[in-house]
Amino acid sequence: MSLSPMTRGLIGLALGLALGVATAGSALAAGIKLGVMGGSEEEIAEVAKQVAAKKGLEVELITFSDYAIPNEALEHGELDANAFQHQPYLDAQIAARGYHIVPIGFTIVEPIGLYSKKFDKIDKLPDGARIGIPNDPSNGGRALNLLAANGLIKLAQGKGLNPSLLDVTDNPHGFQFSELDAAQLPHALPDLDGAIINTNYALEAGLDPRKDALVAESRTNNPYGNFVAARAADKDRADLKTLVEAYQSPEVAQFLETRFKGAILPAW
Repeated sequence: MSLSPMTRGLIGLALGLALGVATAGSALAAGIKLGVMGGSEEEIAEVAKQVAAKKGLEVELITFSDYAIPNEALEHGELDANAFQHQPYLDAQIAARGYHIVPIGFTIVEPIGLYSKKFDKIDKLPDGARIGIPNDPSNGGRALNLLAANGLIKLAQGKGLNPSLLDVTDNPHGFQFSELDAAQLPHALPDLDGAIINTNYALEAGLDPRKDALVAESRTNNPYGNFVAARAADKDRADLKTLVEAYQSPEVAQFLETRFKGAILPAW
């Protein structure tokens, strides 16, 4: 699959910005390159990086702010692995772009939540409220399932984890949905009546998922566990197995408990 000049430019810019600080004044360290989202997920990756170093593996973190770029970078060899996505997201990306990427080990789960700057309880959302949801198919479906699970809408049967707005069969409160890039939802929240925001972006915006979410996904049996992903041809590489072991370590579990106190949980 060939990339458009614009897509290659976006990847190059993101990687250039991410690598700029690491390369200043010194050569890049040898080892694997791992793509992660900036903010809370980068903090977790830093702990895994330290654990991996004790196992003899050097990990260079490349941070991103846009969900769309890490898989492009991985597919085309700019990264050895990434750790930012759940299975429904990867499935949608593979269907749309033909990636040869597979999960190789779970990392964390971040229960998504509904937030509002205007209302402090879900039953205070007015009829006709404007609700922001992510505009990518997997996280948009995740948002709709959260609303359905809390009785705010009904969805067509059999849609599983990937319903769309076309599958809303009953909208008794007449909610108006605004589909926005997931990273933009926290910024748009003051102009909306509510928004369903991924936890990494919520934390980055200063929201506390444990206190500020009006409703949130279940903490147990959550199907949206994140994982380390690699190119299919590399899935059995020993260094990537060491990376997974570093993520699935007591040190990372302890960090999640002390730093995030239930907002982000182990998925392994």
